[in-house]
Amino acid sequence: MSFEKIPMKTPLVEMDGDEMTRVIWQMIKDLLLAPYIDLNLEYYDLGLPHRDETGDQVTVDSANATKKYGVAVKCATITPNAQRMEEYKLHEMWKSPNGTIRAILDGTVFRAPILAKGITPYIPSWKKPITIARHAFGDIYKNTETTVPPGAKAEIVVTLPDGTQQRQTVHQFGESGGVFQGQFNVDESIESFARSCFNFALDTRQDIWFSSKDTISKKYDHRFKDIFQEIYDSEYAKKFAEAGIEYFYTLIDDAVARVVRSEGGFIWACKNYDGDVMSDMVATAFGSLGMMTSVLVAPDGTCEYEAAHGTVTRHYYKHLKGEETSTNSVATLFAWTGALRKRGQLDGNGRLMDFAGKLEEATVETIEGGIMTGDLAAMSTLPEIKKVNTRDFLMAIKERLESKL
Repeated sequence: MSFEKIPMKTPLVEMDGDEMTRVIWQMIKDLLLAPYIDLNLEYYDLGLPHRDETGDQVTVDSANATKKYGVAVKCATITPNAQRMEEYKLHEMWKSPNGTIRAILDGTVFRAPILAKGITPYIPSWKKPITIARHAFGDIYKNTETTVPPGAKAEIVVTLPDGTQQRQTVHQFGESGGVFQGQFNVDESIESFARSCFNFALDTRQDIWFSSKDTISKKYDHRFKDIFQEIYDSEYAKKFAEAGIEYFYTLIDDAVARVVRSEGGFIWACKNYDGDVMSDMVATAFGSLGMMTSVLVAPDGTCEYEAAHGTVTRHYYKHLKGEETSTNSVATLFAWTGALRKRGQLDGNGRLMDFAGKLEEATVETIEGGIMTGDLAAMSTLPEIKKVNTRDFLMAIKERLESKL
């Protein structure tokens, strides 16, 4: 097929990853991107071996490059535990690359399901995507915790700038010991979270809900609620009215009830832990983490696109043995299309934006046509299904894509 390659004016930051997703990453580039786009990529290898070689500096460098160029696309990466330390002979148990990048970009994670006919949500009323906005900073993920022996007293101590201290007793332990945990957040990060959420709502023309438990957490969660409301009232209320969309706050338990009864089509903003849990719940209820987009959005509009799932270790070990795999590549593919579309928007490159849309259409149409990987075949309600391997699925998408170009 003769095709004039689409030029790219500004580099797109590429963050390579680990295991099976790294294999799929290269397949996507070779089969679905390089033949049609004159790729302009600033490459960073975030595979665990290279992170170890560089003392994780490569992760910091990739995040700073994202700040410079405005858009990145990231492959799934390993966050090592003790077993991975031994397996990869690491110098250190490196932190989550996602956490490092989020902290540098000061970003909020938005996750939304990819809908396709035949992949039916477990909740019948859900007709439109539900986007989870997760505040990816602080709270339990930055906690300090300890075990407490019997008879000990746990306190919160705040030392003020002048050296004086404020003390509050958390619990006087009796004959039974226990555990104690302290967590925190900062106003600056909460403000960035709020602005990212409101900007994303305006960009996508969707209502946004924010939920916490301020009736129980009268200072901690109430702080989130107050900051959201103050920023909305002072900076966004008029814009939302003009766009015909709505913001409202509700308690987390009420939000869960509303979400289950809804038809979808909105953004649900959650604190860090709530967002971690609810994004997996929404993904599973819609069908699969393999059918979930994920984008980290900074308050200044900088974006980093990635798949919502991990590195598919089990399939990777099969791949190393030369065995056939049927790994779902949709979320990774949509990370690329999301980043290419955003790069096209920022550069005024209509052809690149159009290509991203056609590649997404070809992917969904391939699934709706009955050709899919094993995980989707196991849940599909289509009358005729053809389960294919990892590469053949991408080749089926390529065939549909070329009919659109």
